[in-house]
Parts: sequence; C-alpha cells; structure tokens
Amino acid sequence: MTYRIGAFVVDTREGRIAQVVGERGSRLTLRRPGGGVEWEAPFASLRLATREDREAAGLWANGSRSAYGCEECAQLEAAYHEAAAGDDHAKTGEALVIQRRHWRRAHMAGG
Repeated sequence: MTYRIGAFVVDTREGRIAQVVGERGSRLTLRRPGGGVEWEAPFASLRLATREDREAAGLWANGSRSAYGCEECAQLEAAYHEAAAGDDHAKTGEALVIQRRHWRRAHMAGG
C-alpha cells in the first residue's frame, strides 16, 4: 500500500504517529505532525492513522478547528504546490514551513 504526501500514518515499529513528507523507493520519509526531524520507514511497517490515533496525538481534538473547509489551508497548500513546481528549493521549504505553522496554530490541540 502506498500513502499520499500529507497522510497521517503510524510507524508500528515504535508506535509513533507521523505525516508522510516524501517517498524514496520502497520507503517513505516521515515527520512528526507539526514538524521535526525526518526519518524513513518501509511501507510494511506503516499503517494509516485512525481517528483515535490522530486525537491521541493532539490532532483534531474536541473543540479544535477542523482543517476540512479551512480556506487558509487551501491557499497555503496551493502556494506550496506552486513553489514545489519550480526549481527554488528555498522557496519550497519556506512555503512548507508557513503551511505547517498555520496547521499547528489553527488545527492542533494547544496550538
């Protein structure tokens, strides 16, 4: 099974929830929700994060603003994809940081 960029998964080797940020051959590049150090994991050690997994990690907790229908999320995602389509890695990285900062502030519990 493959996972799209941005999907939340659980690395079953350590029980850590992560967000897919890239793919390299038969491995995915992962990062904790909201940022941090990246690591790689083979497809076989991952499973799609359940709603309970996401809530336990502080994502979409009761009373938090849902990302679905968030106009700012849509704008920031479009800006990221536009930057990623170019050759400027610094601009792409900056767009990703801005997108993640918004995510933490607006959609994570205690953000």
